[in-house]
Formats: sequence, structure tokens, C-alpha cells
Amino acid sequence: MKKLINKVENVVNEEMMGIGKAYPHLVKVNLDPYYVARVDAPIMGKVGIVSGTGSGHEPVDYGFVGYGMLDAACDGDIFTCQTPEAVLACDRLANGGMGVLNIAKNFSGDVMSFEVGGELASAEGIENELVVIADDVAVEDSTWTQGRRGLGSALFAEKVCGAAADQGRNLQECTAICKQVNDWGRSMGMALTSCTTPAKGSPTFDLPDDMMEIGVGVHGEPGRKRMPLKEADEIVEILADAVITDLPYKSGDEVWALVNGLGGTPLVELYVVYNKLADICSKLGIKITRNLVGNYVTSLDMAGCSITLVKLDYNLTKLWDYPVNTFALRWGV
Repeated sequence: MKKLINKVENVVNEEMMGIGKAYPHLVKVNLDPYYVARVDAPIMGKVGIVSGTGSGHEPVDYGFVGYGMLDAACDGDIFTCQTPEAVLACDRLANGGMGVLNIAKNFSGDVMSFEVGGELASAEGIENELVVIADDVAVEDSTWTQGRRGLGSALFAEKVCGAAADQGRNLQECTAICKQVNDWGRSMGMALTSCTTPAKGSPTFDLPDDMMEIGVGVHGEPGRKRMPLKEADEIVEILADAVITDLPYKSGDEVWALVNGLGGTPLVELYVVYNKLADICSKLGIKITRNLVGNYVTSLDMAGCSITLVKLDYNLTKLWDYPVNTFALRWGV
């Protein structure tokens, strides 16, 4: 294992301290429990938006804390869910008197922590709602999830709900927007290699050089099938067909498209993927009107990608375009 680390047990602590030192104008960082919050939180008179998952998927979610997006994010150790106490701490920090929307990705530990943390917050008089993002079409269930896993639609949900909150919309409106994104978004990923966690020091699963895993999860969870490696266009066709037929999207739909790297894939390859995805959508009459290409929901050093499509309407498009100022997304400010 070759990694830029010191002691394995200090990786997340030192990461957190690095984030705090790099972006003191944007965020404040806590080490016990782990969380990152807007430097100006809590913001009175605004709905708070909170999310989180395990570390190792950066920039989600710490990179999305700031104006127009999350008020706070709580991550656990690498590939480990956050604690309910961390959720409670974030809900306290995000609470400006208008309630808090908690956004969880559909992994068993994450959901349990947000459910318990939300109950603890309610006991303190903090009104809160929970929406679980479950957009991965690869599997209906696995040992890591309660139904479909949460992938790229979570990023879109955090952005548009954060915008809605900063515009002054109430908790019920923000919750409805988040549920709409979950209903209208679909994702699927694939892996060319495994990832290597610092604690394990070796690949988390075996994937021969001439094989690929279709539908893999961001922790290395099994997907739909393992098959011989194919050219990029064939891979995109497999992923796009699974995503597009699941909703299904139809001619005339406007969509937001995410081509997401898993941490070990260079941008040149991600743009090859986007090129084919754009062609497929165009031939079907599906209009990609907003997009992102890059490493946003990663799996340490895993080579591979995921694609996400979210159907858009006027409201979602305007919320996506709303100014945002985080260290992973920034425009309009």
C-alpha cells in the first residue's frame, strides 16, 4: 500500500484538521464527534440542511457545506457511518428556529444514525425531517442497504434543498423538493479496480485486470454482474440503458447529468464517458440542460465511474442555478 498518510488511526483526524486550516472562511470543524459546519451557522430564520456518510467519499459531504448547500455534515471514519450523536450535534448547529432537513444516503448505518439522531433532536425541541436518497438502480437490496443505495442524486438533493432553504422556503417545502429529487433521480456505477482502505492495506475485493464490475457500490458492494472489460462506449451504453429505462425517462425530458469519478479515474476518461452519454440522451430526445463531470462521490482510489440522471422542471433548474459557495462547488458568488 502506498498512501500519503502518517498513522492509519490518525487519517480522518488529520484530514479534518486540514479542511479546517484550508477553508476557515467557509467552515468550522469538530473532531469529536466528526462534523463540518458553515462558519456562520446557525442561521436564524432559515431551514437547516444536514447530511453525512462515511469518510473516504470526499468531497461528499464535507465539500458541500456552505452558502446555498449544506449547513452541516457529519461523516464517520472511513467507510463507517456517523454516530447519532454527530447527527444531533449537526442538527443543533443547523437549527435556526425553522427546523432541519436531514438527508441520508440509503446505507443501513447511515439511516439508523439519522433516525436516532433525529429523535434525539426532536426530544430537544428541534423540528426535523428525514429523506433517504435511494437512487442506485443496480440492486434492490444488499447487506449494506435497505433497498437501493444512495448515490449521485444525493449531491443534487443537497444543492437544490440548500438553495431552497437559503431562499427562505419552509421545512415542508424543502422536504417535498428532496423527495421529488429522490423520485426523479437514478444512478448506476461500475468499477475497473477495487479501492484500498488505509486500515486494511490491500484491495477490498479481487477484480482481475481483464474484468469489470457493473453496478458496484461505493464501498465495493457487489453489483449486477462481473464481466470482461469492454470499451468505454459499451460500458456507458450498459449504464445508461439501466438508468434511463428504470424511471423511465422519455423524449422531451430535460435532465441534470452527473458523470462521477470514483477517485482513481482521470478526467480525460470521464469526459469520454460524458461524450457517449450525451450522444445516447440526444438520440432519445432527452435534453441534458445541466451537468457535472468530475470526482464528487468517490470511493478512495477506486477506478471507475457512475452516472446519474435527474429529471428537471423549472423549479429544480432554478434551484440548481442558485448561487453556491462551498469548497467543492462554487458559482454565482
